[in-house]
Amino acid sequence: MKDIGVPQLTMLLRFYEALGFERLALDVPEPPSGGGGSRDKAEALRRLMAEIGDCRRCRLSEGRTNLVFGEGDPGARLMFVGEAPGEQEDLQGRPFVGKAGELLTRLIEKMGFGRDGVYIANTVKCRPPGNRNPLDDEIAACMPFLERQIEIIGPRVIMTLGSVATRALLGDVGSISKARGKTFRYRGIPVVPTFHPSYLLRNPKSKWLTWNDAQAVLRLLGS
Repeated sequence: MKDIGVPQLTMLLRFYEALGFERLALDVPEPPSGGGGSRDKAEALRRLMAEIGDCRRCRLSEGRTNLVFGEGDPGARLMFVGEAPGEQEDLQGRPFVGKAGELLTRLIEKMGFGRDGVYIANTVKCRPPGNRNPLDDEIAACMPFLERQIEIIGPRVIMTLGSVATRALLGDVGSISKARGKTFRYRGIPVVPTFHPSYLLRNPKSKWLTWNDAQAVLRLLGS
């Protein structure tokens, strides 16, 4: 029953009641999961980006070229959360587009996705000076926006990249070497920590460990 108003629906129900029908099997579509469809989520993300605006909430804004909000499928089942934008990310305003980003892209493709089929964001939206780790107060200033992104997207699984992102979402769960290989929960969402791609560039022998983590993500997505 499409495009039917309440008065018409009432009359129709009374008509069927007069015919002796006690029940009607109506084809009513279920509401989309995750708090809305992809269009609704995309619009919610646009509103969040507008709310962030030309953010000056912490000192990182002083040296940035571009704020790096995040990108990908608003309805993604899988979300990657990294640490902070680097030089290339700051210049382009996109997450993970440098050498570490190329490695992440290869991992995503090996998992059977494209970058446009997942969502990628960072713990903070602005590049720290000299690519240092973001400080606790900088993370605290930006975390509400990451939390909102996760709430809007509603991914089935989150993969955290490195110790900073893992600690930001999960608290103190130990070093990334101890946390990886395990599955945690963030507000009911499974979280699989793994090494940051920049670490893998320096330690390529650890790539197989990250692939093991990626397989754990795939099992969670398939369950």
